Amino acid sequence: MERWQNKIAVVTGASAGIGAAICKALVEQGMIVVGLARRLEKIETQTRSLIGEKYQKNFHSYKCDVGVEESVKEAFAWIAMKFGGVDILINNAGVFKPIKLIDEDNSQSISETINTNIMGVIWCTREAFRNMKQRNVDGHIIIINSVAGHRIPIIPLYSLNAYAPSKHAVTAMTEVLRQEFQTEQTKIKITSISPGGVRTEIIGNLPKEYANIPLLDSKDIADAVVFCIQTPPHVQIHEMIIKPIGEKS
Repeated sequence: MERWQNKIAVVTGASAGIGAAICKALVEQGMIVVGLARRLEKIETQTRSLIGEKYQKNFHSYKCDVGVEESVKEAFAWIAMKFGGVDILINNAGVFKPIKLIDEDNSQSISETINTNIMGVIWCTREAFRNMKQRNVDGHIIIINSVAGHRIPIIPLYSLNAYAPSKHAVTAMTEVLRQEFQTEQTKIKITSISPGGVRTEIIGNLPKEYANIPLLDSKDIADAVVFCIQTPPHVQIHEMIIKPIGEKS
């Protein structure tokens, strides 16, 4: 991790769960971390509390809705102005709505899912890549994907609605971005990390029948991020799938 000391990492969806855990892990590794989220007050309470007093000076927050292009542009412009740019981007922000694709009046929920899970990744990656290339740095972009982006699990009485298709899009996007980064003759890395079930706010939407299923902790995903970014410059982990022991699908 020596080459990332005092470098700038941007984490989206930083107000809770996996995002907060990633912020903690990266500041502990010596990086300067900027946490982006719609709920700025939760970053300033929950995430800062998780990070602890020792690393407060290396953690910064900024309000950003990744599902809104202008909000993303504004956030990355602020990061460039204040810190010079970004060296690592963690596309973590994601939403899951407990609706069906065939439900009535589901347009807003589906639009929010697509805008956050797909368009947010596109916009944040675009802005980060442009800054990395302009500064001629060999950065790293990580996308927190899902096992649902590779195979859609069957959950009785439950629908993964637009969430699973959005994560399949992210899987395809990772390869397209790898090719584009190569075409632009950069050494910027791209990695998709696909967890199985993780104990987060999203799991809170599952029916009570699933209360005892095997789950990962947010820290497990944060540890995976640290593992991926500390690989040598010539090594790129393109896809990592992580499942808790005992997960059936």
